[in-house]
Amino acid sequence: MSTETSIQIPRTAYEVERFTLPNGLRVVLSPDRSAPVIGVAVVYDVGIRSEPEGRTGFAHLFEHLMFQGSANLEKLAHFRHVQGAGGTFNGSTHLDYTDYFETVPSNALERMLFLEADRMRGPRLTEENLKNQIDVVKEEIRVNVLNRPYGGFPWLKLPPVMFDTFPNAHDGYGSFSDLEAATVADAAEFFDRYYACGNATLSVSGDFDSAYARTLIERHFGDVPARPAPQLADFDEPDLTAERRESYVDRLAPLPAVASAWRVPNPITDFAGYLPYVVLAEVLTDGDASRLVERLVLKDRTVTSVGGYLGFMGEPFEVRDPTALLLQSHLPPGGSVDKVLVTIDEELDRLATDGLTPGELARTQARMATHLLRETDAVLGRALRMAVLELQRGNPGLLNDLPHLIAEVTEEQIRSAAAALRPHRRASIEVVPGGNQ
Repeated sequence: MSTETSIQIPRTAYEVERFTLPNGLRVVLSPDRSAPVIGVAVVYDVGIRSEPEGRTGFAHLFEHLMFQGSANLEKLAHFRHVQGAGGTFNGSTHLDYTDYFETVPSNALERMLFLEADRMRGPRLTEENLKNQIDVVKEEIRVNVLNRPYGGFPWLKLPPVMFDTFPNAHDGYGSFSDLEAATVADAAEFFDRYYACGNATLSVSGDFDSAYARTLIERHFGDVPARPAPQLADFDEPDLTAERRESYVDRLAPLPAVASAWRVPNPITDFAGYLPYVVLAEVLTDGDASRLVERLVLKDRTVTSVGGYLGFMGEPFEVRDPTALLLQSHLPPGGSVDKVLVTIDEELDRLATDGLTPGELARTQARMATHLLRETDAVLGRALRMAVLELQRGNPGLLNDLPHLIAEVTEEQIRSAAAALRPHRRASIEVVPGGNQ
């Protein structure tokens, strides 16, 4: 058993100002005058798990529709205004939220606020826009899933093995039939329900004066019609009591692969119980000195790569319950998935029984803290994380504490977490290479 010493993590002190407009929009400001750039993020509390049955892929489709013009702007105007200011923009769909964001020179703050407020009032939901964006999403599915080796592995393939309820188990990219059946009325209903001021957070980080930014936000967002947030759904379902394992043939995959997942504590209501699993995933898989890389890749050579992370989209601090710790591996020709899973069980047992080696935990925590600090060093990364932390936890200032909370995880907590990853709680999906079948 190791004798771990605490590690010294640099502490950030990003300023955080929070307020809520009368229409329900939550706002987080984090001024930083070190460079003349700002990050703007608007995050809506709607994701893949929110979409109704028969409308798979709708959360992602709607992310596309929000770029097709808005209350006062024609199609493509958003693009022109951001790029004309020298900025970049995008949006993305996640399990539990959808975000829209820009990085621009600080003199373009008001322009960005106008753009985001205008589409919060309402996107241009027309037959033409809907049909066009359904075609775009279908092409994404072809490129990223249907016509790519290991497409959708494991984030689309493993949830239906592990979960039983529609919100947790369904294909978040969506089926072609569901997408093609969507109507403008469906889109309008989805917007009215989920894209309400009360269901969103605006975050601004970077080079601005807080008082002036607040004035601009009140000017542009203050008259967006107030609509309350929908009731937050409870997606919980029972943990597994017996191992689940399935396989599928991937006609494009050249080699076998396997991914396994175990449920972990609720990341929102039991954050202290959840954090050891975040660290455990790194202890097991991050770097050549990690447990599973050393054993599976370098020693046994039963896999060519192994990775571990929290959440099906790899977002440990931006996901709600239920979620899981995932391990995934690619195998050499003729590799044995059975042998890989048995070896993982052995290494988890060894870690739970014998503990960590000297310096193993401190090394892992230092590396994780470095990653966290780097992710939020840029103003956009800071704005995005603060927006989601506000949305899901009401605590954007947690961003300053995360590296230290990681550093406070103890060896005993890691051992207990490893001991909880038992085979009877595991769900696995195996990729069988299809060759010319």
